[in-house]
Amino acid sequence: MADARPPDFHVVADPAGVVGELLADQAARGGAIVLTGGSAPGRAYELAAERRPDWSGVTLWWGDERCVPPDDPRSNYRLAREHLLDRLETPPGQVHRIRGELPAAAAAALYDDELAGVDLDLVLLGLGPDGHMASLFPGSPQLGVLDRRVTSGPAGLEPFVDRITLTLPALQAARRIVFLVLGDSKAWAVRAAFGGDVSHDVPASLARLAPVPVEVYLDEAAAATL
Repeated sequence: MADARPPDFHVVADPAGVVGELLADQAARGGAIVLTGGSAPGRAYELAAERRPDWSGVTLWWGDERCVPPDDPRSNYRLAREHLLDRLETPPGQVHRIRGELPAAAAAALYDDELAGVDLDLVLLGLGPDGHMASLFPGSPQLGVLDRRVTSGPAGLEPFVDRITLTLPALQAARRIVFLVLGDSKAWAVRAAFGGDVSHDVPASLARLAPVPVEVYLDEAAAATL
């Protein structure tokens, strides 16, 4: 396996606030931004919209999605719509939603086609307590898909609905990779992903094989075991 880059750690009192500023700054520059779901990014999205209400220069993407309709409470798109899109004065130039209401394989194929030729400027990721990123879970067959930008498969944690996710090559090719991690429930995963060996057992560790440093913004609780 290729050599892994050391992560660029930022232990701060308000990681969501800092990541919100990063998103706003990228929105001002324009380009392709990839959003994440989960419990951590909602406030970051709100602050990004407050700081930069004009996202007209942005094409917006998602790193993964649950196979649910866009109005479902479990939808990553819905999270971003409520906390970011609905708060903007000027929406993104393009919004590329993963079609979670479709069969997983069909939605993945559509998204793969949409991403053809696209350079991702900033990918925002969360970190699962099991070390997963996007919907790449420990032991999942999605980890072995290297010839596509998008794939699909079962979930490794609740909610247990099928997922559509960017593949490892697609994530590793991004120009900037940012993790937002909050809380002591993620402390083990932080150490395993960013302080240990690179391993398919901890999928987030594989982000460190990208040609750019992985930026990790976390609070003291999440950083407790580093």
